[in-house]
Amino acid sequence: MSKPLTDQEKRKQISVRGLAGVENVADLKTNFNRHLHFTLVKDRNVATKRDYYFALANTVRDHLVGRWIRTQQHYYEKDPKRVYYLSLEFYMGRTLQNTMVNLGLENACDEATYQLGLDMEELQDMEEDAGLGNGGLGRLAACFLDSMATLGLAAYGYGIRYEFGIFNQRLVNGWQVEEADDWLRYGNPWEKARPEYMRPVHFYGRVEHHADGVKWVDTQVVLALPYDTPVPGYKNNVVNTMRLWSAKAPCEFNLKDFNVGGYIQAVLDRNLAENISRVLYPNDNFFEGKELRLKQEYFVVAATLQDIIRRFKSSKFGSTEVVRTDFTSLPDKVAIQLNDTHPAMAIPELLRILIDEEKLTWEKAWDICVRTCAYTNHTVLPEALERWPLDLFQNLLPRHLEIIFEINRRHLERIAAKFPDDLDRLRRMSLIEEGGQKKINMAHLCIVGSHVVNGVARIHSDIIKNTVFKDFYDVDPQKFQNKTNGITPRRWLVMCNPGLAEVIAERIGEDYMRDLDQLKKLLRFEDDDALIRDIAKIKQENKLKFAAHLEEHYKVKINPESMFDVQVKRIHEYKRQLLNCLHIITLYNRIKKDPKKAWTPRTIMIGGKAAPGYHTAKMIIRLITAIGDIVNHDPVVGDRLKVIFLENYRVTLAEKVIPAADLSEQISTAGTEASGTGNMKFMLNGALTIGTMDGANVEMAEEAGEDNLFIFGMRVEDVEAMDKKGYDATEYYNRIPELKQAIDQISGGFYSPNQPDLFKDIVNMLMNHDRFKVFADYEDYIKCQDKVSALYKNTKAWTKKVIHNIAGSGKFSSDRTIAQYAREIWGMEPSLAKIAAPDDPR
Repeated sequence: MSKPLTDQEKRKQISVRGLAGVENVADLKTNFNRHLHFTLVKDRNVATKRDYYFALANTVRDHLVGRWIRTQQHYYEKDPKRVYYLSLEFYMGRTLQNTMVNLGLENACDEATYQLGLDMEELQDMEEDAGLGNGGLGRLAACFLDSMATLGLAAYGYGIRYEFGIFNQRLVNGWQVEEADDWLRYGNPWEKARPEYMRPVHFYGRVEHHADGVKWVDTQVVLALPYDTPVPGYKNNVVNTMRLWSAKAPCEFNLKDFNVGGYIQAVLDRNLAENISRVLYPNDNFFEGKELRLKQEYFVVAATLQDIIRRFKSSKFGSTEVVRTDFTSLPDKVAIQLNDTHPAMAIPELLRILIDEEKLTWEKAWDICVRTCAYTNHTVLPEALERWPLDLFQNLLPRHLEIIFEINRRHLERIAAKFPDDLDRLRRMSLIEEGGQKKINMAHLCIVGSHVVNGVARIHSDIIKNTVFKDFYDVDPQKFQNKTNGITPRRWLVMCNPGLAEVIAERIGEDYMRDLDQLKKLLRFEDDDALIRDIAKIKQENKLKFAAHLEEHYKVKINPESMFDVQVKRIHEYKRQLLNCLHIITLYNRIKKDPKKAWTPRTIMIGGKAAPGYHTAKMIIRLITAIGDIVNHDPVVGDRLKVIFLENYRVTLAEKVIPAADLSEQISTAGTEASGTGNMKFMLNGALTIGTMDGANVEMAEEAGEDNLFIFGMRVEDVEAMDKKGYDATEYYNRIPELKQAIDQISGGFYSPNQPDLFKDIVNMLMNHDRFKVFADYEDYIKCQDKVSALYKNTKAWTKKVIHNIAGSGKFSSDRTIAQYAREIWGMEPSLAKIAAPDDPR
């Protein structure tokens, strides 16, 4: 028997990782050694693994810079319309492997490092995740950057360079403990500081009205220092830019009101200004109205708009003038996309620049602003909507408050003309919410100040039009669109699941990586035993690899033959990790009751972070770990049921667990998850979905065929009907014996014998004020899970459904999403054309 292939030999055979040409490999080795030489300072002659990582990262980065410079030069000369994607979050994960994939260098780098006696996977593990996001919204921004570059759009991602990203999660005695994410500790080889583009940002101060216009004076200044990160498209030589701003105190900070002896304190106080970019707020789908957060939101917007206008004025545009002075053409040259309401201040800030600084009339400025800006809504949960207290604004941004008042005055005037005497409508639609303390409704500001408002899945966009923003839809129906979210198939298939990518490429070619709709061609092979076998084999290999990872890093042994049942996402009541817990308990009780039955073995994995201040979410984590402690140590159960909490879930862990999953849990209450994108990643990677008709699950069922998903539970209409009649948890508790048993065990201390009342808050919530109606879907969920277990026993029938899912996942490429944004919102035309490589003659 031939000896088994090493990981490196296996990787070599995967053609989707690019060609390892002899010259290419030799050049890479030379450049690697050159970088290593410059990395090792004279007092250190032994290289560490981190030195090798930096040498490899810098070698790969060398392949980016020529393309980067040429792309930007290309934009300067052609002067295309540019799109600015403004987001407070960019959840990028690691950069090295993604860059190699997009440049077609993966096999060449693998071979070069191998010849140098190194293992590339070990070097990749040295890279820190860029965790500058909380979850879906921040990861969506990252996927969009990849797609915009791949589609050749002149696009820029603008955000904040947080010194500390999303916290690292540790479990201590079953509880979540947060630690700071010092991701820049060893430096970041992918960013380039651009001090020459530093911009001042103003806060506080007061407003003076003069005959010749308005002045905002006596402000405090913070400097915004940009750091640029290259964003390569997929094998098209395009490299776009993500520009993240860092806060810097000006040299004269606190020294102008210098008092004797205050010099040291004045220098120390520079920290106050620089705190603006210190840390990412760790809330997902929750609004925390803190002054520092409002400062962050205005900081990114003010710095970015100065950049946009500088670039607009100075672009070469076939004219002899040095700069553009006429702003009429701004909407033809600039599109600004607001990722949720977090960058909503772009609207009053753009108006302030056009009116106060460029001296345009209100009417002209307003027309330009609306035609330039567009707004993406990401949630309908009321607790997530941004409502800033008026007095906070008055103090921090007095001129912007005046501008918002004027926007509102004109807006309400227009509504009153359309609906005379409808005072309640005026109250509902105002940008200012009256009541105890007056607040500014940022979503209303975004809708009024944008030419397009979009939701992120069809069902979510319908909910927006029919409920949350119905008043606005009635007045301006043409503003409202849907743009169903997507994911980049480069990171989420080619990079994280090369085995599956290769099996697909062997059947339908490699073009699907930039045109994911081609996956439909797989349906020709749905009865092909060879494909069925190959797909099942790749899944099994991925499971073995993930099982080894869990054993190495978490010291847990799992049964790789068991079904890997996975729910990974932020911990939130609406995502209903508690429903999953009730299924685990029910399964456990059934095995205990009838241990001789041939149960389908499962390893249930739940992972995700809880916002540090979200008590219920932290208790949910504690419950999961408590259930695991009982289930995993019960000899009667053996390895037929295991419960694992996946610690510190992040982009890099997602890339490992998703390719190994058999079952994807997407079980939010219908009408609460705007879209979801993890659902799409699992689908593309050959897992089957158990889910409600919520978010993009609806469209996934439509694309793959509803029979090929496990759909259960109330639909939006059922939830609405139940809200009208009232949800009574006790009715279900008393009617369903297995549910009652589970709840009684939790409240009786069965899972927390040392602290019997540990979970009383959770039980009280479920029984008395559960907004998300866990019990109402319990029965149908359990029945549906029984179907899952039955089908899993039939590998061939299961794998056929998997093939239908993969074949139906083409719609969920972020390339499709971005092409729709480009054509239907930004007025730009995407292109798959290559631009000249740096070494090509021009």
